[in-house]
Amino acid sequence: MTAPHRPHAGGLAADVGSIVGGRRLRRNRRTDWSRRLVREVSLTVDDLIWPLFLTEGEGVAEDVPSMPGVQRFSVDGVVRQAEEAAKLGIPAVALFPNTDPSLRDDTGSEALNPDNLICRACRAITREGLPIGIITDVALDPYTSHGHDGLMQGEDILNDETVEQLVRQALLQADAGADVIAPSDMMDGRIGAIRSALDRSGHGDVQVMAYAAKYASAFYGPFRDAVGTNTTLVGDKRTYQMDPANSDEALREVELDLEEGADMVMIKPGMPYLDIIRRVKDTFLMPTYAYQVSGEYAMICAAGQNGWIDRDRAMMESLIAFKRAGTDGILTYFAPEVARRLAKAV
Repeated sequence: MTAPHRPHAGGLAADVGSIVGGRRLRRNRRTDWSRRLVREVSLTVDDLIWPLFLTEGEGVAEDVPSMPGVQRFSVDGVVRQAEEAAKLGIPAVALFPNTDPSLRDDTGSEALNPDNLICRACRAITREGLPIGIITDVALDPYTSHGHDGLMQGEDILNDETVEQLVRQALLQADAGADVIAPSDMMDGRIGAIRSALDRSGHGDVQVMAYAAKYASAFYGPFRDAVGTNTTLVGDKRTYQMDPANSDEALREVELDLEEGADMVMIKPGMPYLDIIRRVKDTFLMPTYAYQVSGEYAMICAAGQNGWIDRDRAMMESLIAFKRAGTDGILTYFAPEVARRLAKAV
């Protein structure tokens, strides 16, 4: 019988031992319980915000082709999804409309309709008395025929005129029951204008989550499919969304939004901008969120479907990365799935 191999005291093993000086970091990784004891960040259900897409009709649940597992819901369906989110302990849902093309025009006038999809959904969810927050998107792109976030004059996006309309949009959403107004348009000065208008109109308790550093990214394609702007967008959004090459500028954007009254800030997209998240959190020490955008979600799902990666492990690892970078929460289409996994792990 061959004797089991044991490392001898001398030779290479001894040399390695002397080099590390007794400090062996692998000891803490040896068992599951030990890894859990030394874990630096943890993901919980309290970190999740679930983005939901709205469409017209009743009893509608239609697939978004470029986002496996994601659907657009009519208002009644979104109420049921909000109920499910509340049962899972997810703190908030974020609502985005796919506006009927017949209602889109150059000025995005449907955004100012108190009975538009977002407002009806806010009222319907609020009536249920669910212990969940409602976050609403303030921007004109789901309502404009040209797909831009602002009013246009020729090829130019008009900043101040757009802000005036965004303020009216935000007030309608607050009147309908929105708990958090989330301007995603990237117009200068819109946070201060919206905050002031909310306070004057009796909505002083409504929070503002600023899309403070939103980049002109290639990762938004599936989202535009979901809200129906993939075929309407004229040109691009680089005159108002940020250049992906810039980091210091993100700090200036965040600082301005906080000075104007933002209660929390968001970086979008998420994974390609973890360095921005870290800088923002370290600099301002304010509630900081990331949006794991549609392109990030679709890539993980597509690679998983093709067997190129372990989808579930990649899903969890990606969200842990956001926490490690300093986020206080993540908008993610994986939210209900992750919430169920976390509940099973308890």
